[in-house]
Amino acid sequence: MKRFAVIGLGRFGKKLALALSMSGAEVIAIDKERDIIEDLRDEVSHAVRLDSTDEEALRAQGVDEVDVAIVGMGQSGHAFEAAILTVVNLKRMAIPLIYARAENLTAGQVFSAVGATEVIYPEIETAQRWAYKLIAPHIEEKIDFAPGYSLARVKAPTAFHGQTVMELQLRQKYNINLVAIKRGENAANSDEINTVINVPMPNTIIYNDDILMVSGADIDLARLPQE
Repeated sequence: MKRFAVIGLGRFGKKLALALSMSGAEVIAIDKERDIIEDLRDEVSHAVRLDSTDEEALRAQGVDEVDVAIVGMGQSGHAFEAAILTVVNLKRMAIPLIYARAENLTAGQVFSAVGATEVIYPEIETAQRWAYKLIAPHIEEKIDFAPGYSLARVKAPTAFHGQTVMELQLRQKYNINLVAIKRGENAANSDEINTVINVPMPNTIIYNDDILMVSGADIDLARLPQE
């Protein structure tokens, strides 16, 4: 089981620590505020009040033995300096994976420069997800596998009903690839409902409300018909 240290228990850090703990992970939750620590004491493996700029204090709590550390501290005033020093301490302790929450791209560049393995931009990422959701509400779910490219789940629109994969020409018209099909309620044969076609053939017929797994650039996925 992986061990995590979540340092800085503001809104982001607290929710992350709780989510990791609820998933069965061992979590050391760290903050300078006593009330926050008391509130989380029974929710995670270990909650401790300390100054994360103190390397020896981190080592004393076993942070040097975790697999992943997440720095979720605030970044206003001296807090940003403390967050930087915390990442430096974690790097010095040879933590395999160090994630740092950044409020903007400049802060992210600083964290990367001092040793963060990866930078998390919750506000920016949330805004981007909502922008895409508003622009393309027909995309029910998507998994990002490269910047700007996704594997997405989309319900086949009425415009696709009764057409074959060849007739739809998804690659030629929309520059996307059809990966799989899960039959919906409108399948021609009721026995096919909820069955999965892993390798759609050119003569495979699409019915509206079939669930299509498609891959491509986000901008191309958003161009799929909504009705």
